[in-house]
Amino acid sequence: MTQDAIRKNNEQYWNLNADHWFGTTALPNYAPQFVTETDLALFGDVSGKKMLEIGCGSGHSIKYHADRNAGELWGLDISRSQIENAKRYLSGFGYSPKLICSPMEEECGIPTEYFDFAYSIYAIGWTIDLDQTFEKIASYLKPDGVFIFSWQHPIHFCTAVKENQVVFEKCYFDESWFVQHVDDGDMLLCNRKISTYVNALAKAGFCIEQMIEQTDAETMTLTGEMQDKYKKAQKHPLSFVFKARKMK
Repeated sequence: MTQDAIRKNNEQYWNLNADHWFGTTALPNYAPQFVTETDLALFGDVSGKKMLEIGCGSGHSIKYHADRNAGELWGLDISRSQIENAKRYLSGFGYSPKLICSPMEEECGIPTEYFDFAYSIYAIGWTIDLDQTFEKIASYLKPDGVFIFSWQHPIHFCTAVKENQVVFEKCYFDESWFVQHVDDGDMLLCNRKISTYVNALAKAGFCIEQMIEQTDAETMTLTGEMQDKYKKAQKHPLSFVFKARKMK
């Protein structure tokens, strides 16, 4: 399948299902069953800072930073429905960020060497070209600017719970695109290795400051009959967060 076909499929999915995912996985949460920004404080004080969200969805993470006195707020998303939801949601609180509908890999008029922070909360994995996306994000940031992003851990896609045991079902090294059936739609995803993210960050000129793979404390203390997802979370990470800095 071509990159254009993958992009069109996923754009259509989000346009049709934006309302279903309204407000899902947004700051202070980085991911389900995961430690939060309240625990990690990766952003620190954002007062007066220029912030760009990649994959802004319904705008809930933008509101999180707006409530903390960020100076200028931008959001990018491939889905027109998501952008419209974000506009309505944020306007209800008196916020009017600059929102752009575009694939994250493409030129879309975002200014270069302009932002203090770029971030992506459970959205970066939708890119069809990781190297190009990270290069774009680096170009948007000021020297010494910070890039923070979360996504599903590749191990999560590889394991399943069978007979109360977590077992490998898929190959960790397989980065081919696959179909993920969700409700009435099909997503197309690529399960990239952790090293793929590390190498793409380095190639784009980032220095990694932190990587977090920590399940939240509540999930780790669950006992008895648990859903498979919680059982997996007690054995291996379901998600990850990177904090990287653009080298001067």
